[in-house]
Amino acid sequence: MAIHEDDIKLNNVDTAKAGAFLEEVKADRNKAIKIKRVEGEWNFSGVQFTATLEHATGKTTVEADGPPIMGGYGLKPDPVQYCLFGLAACYAQTFASIAAEKGIELKQLKITVENNVNLSKSLGLGDEPIVENVKLLVTASGNGDLKEIESLAKERCPGVYCLTNPIKLEIESRFDVE
Repeated sequence: MAIHEDDIKLNNVDTAKAGAFLEEVKADRNKAIKIKRVEGEWNFSGVQFTATLEHATGKTTVEADGPPIMGGYGLKPDPVQYCLFGLAACYAQTFASIAAEKGIELKQLKITVENNVNLSKSLGLGDEPIVENVKLLVTASGNGDLKEIESLAKERCPGVYCLTNPIKLEIESRFDVE
C-alpha cells in the first residue's frame, strides 16, 4: 500500500484513521489491545541475528550483530541500539500523534536516545546494573504548547511505559539436547 499525500493530514499522521480508531476503542475497549510479536533466529555465520517483522503493509527483515568487543562482528546495529531505536521511534510517533491530535503543526522533531551500558554483569564479572538510566533528548519546533505535548507523550508512550513500569517477563523454552 502506497502512502498518498492526501492521506497525510498533519505531522505525517493520518488523523482521520487515528480518530476513527479512537472512536472504535471508545465503543469497545478490547479493540485497544494489540499483540506485537517478533520471531528471529540466531545465525551461525555472518550477521548473528535475523528477524522478519510483519506490519500492516508487508514484511521487513532486520538484522542485529553484537559489537566486536562482545564477540560479534559489528556488521549491523547491536541489540541495545535497536532497543534505543524502538524507544526513539515510539516516543517520536507518540509526540507527533498527540501534536496532530491537538492541531499543533510541528516543523521539526528529532529524538536522540542514549544510555551507558555497564557490561560487567554481562561478562559474569559483577552484579552492577547493566543500564542505570536512559536519556531522551527531544528537539522540536512547532506552533503550539510543546511542553504540554512532551508531558503527554511521556505519559502515553508505550516505550516510556516499558522503561518506567515493571513488566512481567515470561520465558518459555523448548530444548532439544543431542
